[in-house]
Amino acid sequence: MRAALPDDAERIGLAHVRSWQAAYAGHFPQEFLDGLDPARRAEGWRRRLEGSLPDREALLVAETSTGIAGFASVGPCRDDEIGAGGLYAIYLLPEVWGHGLGRQLMVASLEAPGRFDFDEATLWVLTGNGRARRFYEAGGWQVDGATKVDEGPGFPIAEVRYRVALPEGAPCAATGSPRRWPGAHGSRQPARGPDLPTRLR
Repeated sequence: MRAALPDDAERIGLAHVRSWQAAYAGHFPQEFLDGLDPARRAEGWRRRLEGSLPDREALLVAETSTGIAGFASVGPCRDDEIGAGGLYAIYLLPEVWGHGLGRQLMVASLEAPGRFDFDEATLWVLTGNGRARRFYEAGGWQVDGATKVDEGPGFPIAEVRYRVALPEGAPCAATGSPRRWPGAHGSRQPARGPDLPTRLR
């Protein structure tokens, strides 16, 4: 796991699109999924990486022997009423699902907002995406009661919000005291899960 670079944009775009197409089949219109373009998505990521990420945001990639297999995006929670970190997205190529890579990427990504003094993080996930929800719940995330319907793509997407305490393994910038995330640093074996996207982005 490492910070993303502009040269990673092509593989990030590919993981982004292929993950959506596999994870959201049956949830989103198939015509919409078929029309997703990895090159267009890659160009957006390239522009973002060639500039500077917004304050307190981080973009991490997961590498295997064959190259970049996925990425995660984190930063401050985008819900105005919450002073927390946010897991904006976590996407991996479908062929690496179920091998623990998503769990490792989630652990690494949650250490990033821990360095920015957030004590907890939130994410939004498709309400009907049971496989993804089981993955997050196995990692300690809990539903906090918030829901919403996003109609940005042109069709309704019902979502539910999850919340988790941030890892103690990442030192808090304010106190220097360590945090620890369940399953990190050898405390237990990584939970195997679907390694699915949190939501459409």
